[in-house]
Amino acid sequence: MTSKTISAKNAAALDQDLMSIGAFSIDQLMELAGISVSQAVYRVHPPSKGRKVLVACGPGNNGGDGLVAARHLWHYGYQPTIYYPKRSKNELYGRLASQLKNLDVQFTEDFESDLKSTHHVVDAIFGFSFSGEVREPFPSVIAALEKTSIPVTSIDAPSSWNIEDGPPKSGPGSQFHPATLVSLTAPKPLAKFFEGRHFLGGRFVPPSVSEKYNLDVPQYQGVDQVVELSETSQDSKAERILKLAERQDM
Repeated sequence: MTSKTISAKNAAALDQDLMSIGAFSIDQLMELAGISVSQAVYRVHPPSKGRKVLVACGPGNNGGDGLVAARHLWHYGYQPTIYYPKRSKNELYGRLASQLKNLDVQFTEDFESDLKSTHHVVDAIFGFSFSGEVREPFPSVIAALEKTSIPVTSIDAPSSWNIEDGPPKSGPGSQFHPATLVSLTAPKPLAKFFEGRHFLGGRFVPPSVSEKYNLDVPQYQGVDQVVELSETSQDSKAERILKLAERQDM
């Protein structure tokens, strides 16, 4: 199954429409995004593969999605640890962090040390709106994600990737290729550079909004909040590999 992509401008506008036309609050959207991510993690890395999950959270909405996902993973029987070095002063994020602390979920300040003992990583650092340079303290975190053999699930965008152009040509993230990507509401153009397992979490977008942005709405199974997307031909995969090779040669 393939799905149309949506630009950064339209993705931001879609989020606004979800809150106006759809009457969702930011809390609701973050909760729906987080539970979608948690279900994708359960699919690719069930607890039988190891219960320790390290969740790296950035200061924005992507980080909030990660905090919600971690809470749901705890309820599924995982043992999440949170790396959240640049905490937002927004009251919503404070509540999300408190909810985890009430479950005795551990917070760490040493990402690389905890990376050595985890079984899976959730990359919730930067989302689709990221642009520019990776700033401290995240360059070393993304460098560690590039080198690790531990599977990584990225939320909406592999951190450091440009929404249109994919991985940066050099610097942190140029060699970062997570095992799993969870696109929220709709895939972004960077998905054409992605080679792993790709999920879509958008079982909350009302028809009026889907139609406005001409989204491909997949068939979700049962009570699933995510659906796995896959290419229909080897030609598409070969095209992605060629694009990556061309960027590295530039």
